[in-house]
Amino acid sequence: MSSVSQMKENSETSKWLDAHYDPVANLYTFSSCIALADLHGDGENKLVVGDLGTGSCNMKLKVYRGTGLMSENTLLDLPTGLVSFLMDQHEPRTPAIAVASGPFIYVYKNLRPYFKFTLPPLEVNALEQDVWNQAREDMIDPLSLKEMLEGIRDKADVPLSVRSLRFLMLDPQDTEAFVNLHKAQPIRRQTVITCIGTLKKNMADEDAVSCLVICTESKDVYILDPEAFTILSKMSVPSAPTQMDVTGQFDVEFRITVACRNGNIYILRRDSPKPKYCIELSSHPVGLVRMGKSVVVGCAQETLQGFTQKGKKLWTACLPAPVTTMGVMDLPTRGFQAVLVGLANCEVHLYRDKNLISTIKTPDVVTSICFGRYGREDGTLIMTTKGGGLIVKILKRTAVFDDRDSAPGPPLAQSIRLNIPKKTKLYVDQTMRERENAVAMHRAFQMDLSRLRLAAARAYVKALESSLTPMSSSLSEPLKMNAVVQGLGPSFKLTLNIQNTAACRPVMNLAISFLYDESLYSMRTAFFKIPLLVPGLNYPIDTFVECLSDKGISDIIKVFVLREGKSAPLLTAHINMPVSEGLALN
Repeated sequence: MSSVSQMKENSETSKWLDAHYDPVANLYTFSSCIALADLHGDGENKLVVGDLGTGSCNMKLKVYRGTGLMSENTLLDLPTGLVSFLMDQHEPRTPAIAVASGPFIYVYKNLRPYFKFTLPPLEVNALEQDVWNQAREDMIDPLSLKEMLEGIRDKADVPLSVRSLRFLMLDPQDTEAFVNLHKAQPIRRQTVITCIGTLKKNMADEDAVSCLVICTESKDVYILDPEAFTILSKMSVPSAPTQMDVTGQFDVEFRITVACRNGNIYILRRDSPKPKYCIELSSHPVGLVRMGKSVVVGCAQETLQGFTQKGKKLWTACLPAPVTTMGVMDLPTRGFQAVLVGLANCEVHLYRDKNLISTIKTPDVVTSICFGRYGREDGTLIMTTKGGGLIVKILKRTAVFDDRDSAPGPPLAQSIRLNIPKKTKLYVDQTMRERENAVAMHRAFQMDLSRLRLAAARAYVKALESSLTPMSSSLSEPLKMNAVVQGLGPSFKLTLNIQNTAACRPVMNLAISFLYDESLYSMRTAFFKIPLLVPGLNYPIDTFVECLSDKGISDIIKVFVLREGKSAPLLTAHINMPVSEGLALN
């Protein structure tokens, strides 16, 4: 490993303390099933984990204190989400734990079962109900029942119940026993919970009472009362939700951001049973978190994308590996907020907007991330791995995260949005006029540009022919001259700086002549010769000008550089004389 990469890795690891690592903790969970909560009101947060077990058995609700397992409760089904919330104002203010599992929400208070909420049943297909009623009365045989249910399944708008779908999967010899066993029981269609979150009831305080927000496989979103567990609001989305983020207060204003199985993200608002905004993604979302007023989405296309609360895309960052999990790193005491992204290459990247500001290497692929107060330490990062390991890291108090992007690429200033003013009506009108008359305007512009070039070329040729320029165009006498006027008047000192710009050849036999209005000015010497001009040296030539008028007017004095034997001057300079202030004062 090179010294540069070693220094970079040391700087990243120096920001975190390795508090605990247990590779055989047997924790199999996701970020949606992990939470930090002060369960006993003693100011010490515990780690609550909904353990998936083997997927078919050994599902448990585990509570960790420090580095050891504190307690565990058996779960009847796979947990799909776990949150901690305050359900009342009673003292002591200890939060409850809500575990979503199948169609139920199990609420635990003081780590003991407290309440069980069941999702309301769905509408049953009327034709399916009639067919099973006929089977109960022995009016049709199992073979006819199967044919009729297949026809209903293909044409009906309301899906069949689980009982009917299971019946259609049976072999012919098992159908009669199945019908005899279930025909006397009523038909029920029950959905399941896909994700769960919390929403503050009427205050934004950290210890405020919160409502439960649940999303179901039947494309519904429910908001539950925290005390009576009745349904306060029901909303729906076009597809089954997979991930959710909630912000705001139920009695004031709230936003529920839902990532769905169809690859879109929908934003629900208060008093709106249907989605208010929709974000269409190029690939399916695999992670969804909120950072401030923006929504950050991890996509299956190995990209991280930022959106506004109204669904406008802000930025895109490419990732080196697929996203496994995402979480928010929030440090209110430092005013710091960033997004933690677990990747399949055994790394955890820390992003602030689109800038990668830190990288953490892990011994295994991270499957869940949780950052917050654990025990009595505020900046604790808790991760579980694919092999069932538990990693606990503590952020050093001296750790500093730079805003610059640690990944190679364009500078940070390139991502700063320009403050573009809003389009005015005049701008829109001019834009429409340009669209309608684009060809004619382009031709007029080209004609005016050609005329301007022609006028400039004519003026340049005229200046060269009449030697009106302060630089000589002659190759044999390459000269340059500038003039400086000094004084307030009526006497002025006129200094001419003449330079030979040739490489090695001197210039000789030159003279200077002045042309001026003799009624305004008088000069002691209006004509004199110039000595030999050595290449590269500046020759200052001084003369004095006397202003004769007291009317406060001025004129131009023309300077000519002449060569013996030629009628046309080599150089010409026009000196704008200033107004004489001496005569005005007298």
